[in-house]
Amino acid sequence: MTAPSTNDLASRLQGLWLPLITPFRDGELDEASLRRLVRRYAAGPVDGFILAATSGEGMSLRADELERLVTLTRNELSASRRYLPILLGLSGASTAKMLDALDETAGWPIDGYLIASPYYIRPSQRGLLQHFTALADHAAWPIVLYNIPYRTAVSLTNETLLQLAAHSNIIGMKDCSADRAQSIDLLARRPAGFRVLTGEDTQYHDALADGADGAILLSAHLETEAFASMQALIRQGDRDGARASWKELSRLTRLLFAEPSPAPAKYWLARSGLIDSAEVRLPMVEVSAELAALLNEEIDRRGPQLLRRA
Repeated sequence: MTAPSTNDLASRLQGLWLPLITPFRDGELDEASLRRLVRRYAAGPVDGFILAATSGEGMSLRADELERLVTLTRNELSASRRYLPILLGLSGASTAKMLDALDETAGWPIDGYLIASPYYIRPSQRGLLQHFTALADHAAWPIVLYNIPYRTAVSLTNETLLQLAAHSNIIGMKDCSADRAQSIDLLARRPAGFRVLTGEDTQYHDALADGADGAILLSAHLETEAFASMQALIRQGDRDGARASWKELSRLTRLLFAEPSPAPAKYWLARSGLIDSAEVRLPMVEVSAELAALLNEEIDRRGPQLLRRA
């Protein structure tokens, strides 16, 4: 299996991508659980993996753990004999440090990067344009932008996004703007070949109906087939079927974000036996007793067939 080219990756940046959680046990990366996760999802309707981004608690990982996470995932995918592209989540407030991170990861077995706006310092749009242009000029792998202003305190405007979309090494974006009007405007004005995937689990149906190319969904760790089939229903023009499917899935997405993610998803996956522990790293904490009770109720309501699919 060979890695896709930039153009191939752009064409594959659609469908259902999984922002894989990073399993921990006793304070360390849980390699056995990670392998189990990759095997399970590589056998299902997932089109790619995101590693070490928000859902993967990437900012809590040491550099050696980050590299180990990537290597183990690629090795397990190779053993499964299915090539799935991997995007590595990177974030930082310093352009110079981000350039160093691109150098340090250039030889890793990845296919691209998912890069969020610089957090905390709130740069101007001109600053954001120059920041991402410098990264795209330098990166050995193509870049997918990650617009998530409620975490970074700054939003990429559509005018800035359209300028960045013209760069040959920027192939798409994960849209967590939480502004449907902005998202619809971008979908209408984006250049051909620039992919837009929603990262807002609770807005999954609306984003697909508006024309998004796919989604990057934490919730798809559970009911993976149902999330994928909803996309197929929309592509087939079966809007009624998609709405009916979403009515069932939307309750799950609300539960999984009732407390800071990915703690609720990790609780569910641990309860299912797919990972050995629901452990997260501080300042993240495991779910409250109150949410655990609600999750247990939903797990029991959905039945053992969900646990087998998880």
